[in-house]
Amino acid sequence: MSATPPPAALVLRGRTYDAANPAVMAIVNRTPDSFWEGNRHHDLSAAIDALHLAVADGADIIDVGGVRAGQEGPAVDAALERRRVLPFLEAARTAYPHLVLSLDTWRSEVAQAAEGVVDLINDTWAGHDQRLVQVAARMGAGIVCSHTGGLPPRTDPIAVRYARTDGGDVSDADEEEALLRDVRSQLTGAVRVAMDAGIPRERILIDPTLDFGKTTRHSLSLLRRTSDVVALGFPVLQAISRKDFLGETLDLPTDQRLEAGLAATAVAAWQGATVFRTHDVLATRRVLDMVAVIRGDREPQRAVRGEPDRSAEPGAAEG
Repeated sequence: MSATPPPAALVLRGRTYDAANPAVMAIVNRTPDSFWEGNRHHDLSAAIDALHLAVADGADIIDVGGVRAGQEGPAVDAALERRRVLPFLEAARTAYPHLVLSLDTWRSEVAQAAEGVVDLINDTWAGHDQRLVQVAARMGAGIVCSHTGGLPPRTDPIAVRYARTDGGDVSDADEEEALLRDVRSQLTGAVRVAMDAGIPRERILIDPTLDFGKTTRHSLSLLRRTSDVVALGFPVLQAISRKDFLGETLDLPTDQRLEAGLAATAVAAWQGATVFRTHDVLATRRVLDMVAVIRGDREPQRAVRGEPDRSAEPGAAEG
């Protein structure tokens, strides 16, 4: 099994993330209705506790969101979204001046309110607000370019297909190739828009955005084709943690999807994804570090097993 060529590096707040130093993006949901009960931090003090734990467990990036991704739950306007995320971001910046902070929003007015605090805008809805990329550029922030199959925010996929059927049957292989073409095409276009707006390529992340505008089979096929997304030449974000495609694949509820997510994380990391958005920071950190060593991109922290014991050699204890 051979690794793919080294992926492109991501540079945020003076820090570089690449094959030897993959990044863990910890999720902090400031919502009462996150799809996973374990990451509902509507109370600010609980969110700050989650921040401290994530940093202690090895998070490189903190990604905060104020709106549930799916269509379930009540509507959240921009004013409420700001009230949820801004106090947390300001507290996080005060507590950790050098930590990379990311804001998960599709609204330009929410991003603008976080100017001077955030380093990355995680636009999970594929440029639905066309002003968002310009706001990120003016702020000096990076941007996540995502693929959602053209669906508007908070829309769950229904009867999604990417291959043209013309009324006939389409093979799984044809559907997979059509999906990959669509993902690569839309991400390439989004990257071009971001660069035209003035965002440097090292501050642009691309995200195939598993589960968004995709069936479970779509997400699985994109996961095993991660290297084809990496080949576009930009650092790749994979948001895998506890998602529905994992649950459907193994028929597991949200609170039992950890191992499935870690297996998927290892596959994507081996193929060159650089950043992993996760609810499970410590476990993900260890998986990514192990994959980086197996790939040969970094050294093990200790490697003494079977090596000669030099402690008894003459002069070993001197100077």
